[in-house]
Amino acid sequence: MQDFDSFFDAKEDNEIYVFWFSSHLQVKRKRKPHEKIIHQRTNAVPFDLTPDDLEETGVSVRVIKPLDAVDLGLEAVYEKFHPAVQSFTDVLGHYMIGERPKGVQETEEMLKIGATITGVGELVLDNKTIKLQPPKAGMPFYLSSMDFQGLVEKQEGQMRLWRFLTIAFGLATCVTVFFILKRQYRHHKEKRRFRKLQREFQEARERQEEETEGVRNPCVICLSSEKSCVFLECGHVCSCFDCYQALHSPKKCPVCRNDIARVVPLYNS
Repeated sequence: MQDFDSFFDAKEDNEIYVFWFSSHLQVKRKRKPHEKIIHQRTNAVPFDLTPDDLEETGVSVRVIKPLDAVDLGLEAVYEKFHPAVQSFTDVLGHYMIGERPKGVQETEEMLKIGATITGVGELVLDNKTIKLQPPKAGMPFYLSSMDFQGLVEKQEGQMRLWRFLTIAFGLATCVTVFFILKRQYRHHKEKRRFRKLQREFQEARERQEEETEGVRNPCVICLSSEKSCVFLECGHVCSCFDCYQALHSPKKCPVCRNDIARVVPLYNS
């Protein structure tokens, strides 16, 4: 691998690179491999964006903080995988914790000279030098290999996607709220109906108790008239004469269900 300090020194002043280096540790955990970064180094310097006719226009734009940009396409210039070498104790320890390192993946990425870059950010003039830097208002800073029209179409596509997702989630929320309110309304309506039935039953019970308060020995059938007849041969005194006449033939005693042979009037003194 080259010494990158000497690599930068060997280039001319106007040949400026953005260099990024990282090492990823690949770990296998319970049949689910994953990666985690164990080391990352970044070398970044300002560079200039120039048009194709630089000699005619003499205008260039100095890019500040390029790594803060969105969609910065760096080209991979070096990749190497180093398999892990483990001793018996390492294998035993990794088996106990459920992790087994597979190796280290080294990756180097660089933005080369001559790459076509479209920048969208804040332009400032500093000592006759035009600088492109991240906007101070917190807006996104773009450095993309796409042309301006392609970058605009990409952003519009993302906006349409987010608009669609917003509308879809809004409709789903409205439908969910509607069904929740409908369920609550049904529950409230059923609760009111149950209370109404409870109140009507209580009123009917109180009305029945009021009607039977004045009757000393009420009929077991109508509960509104006094018992006025004796059923023979069983001898039960349980009904008034009107209810006795309303019994279906053959008439049976409402208490013991025996046949009523004859009825004797009951006289209360």
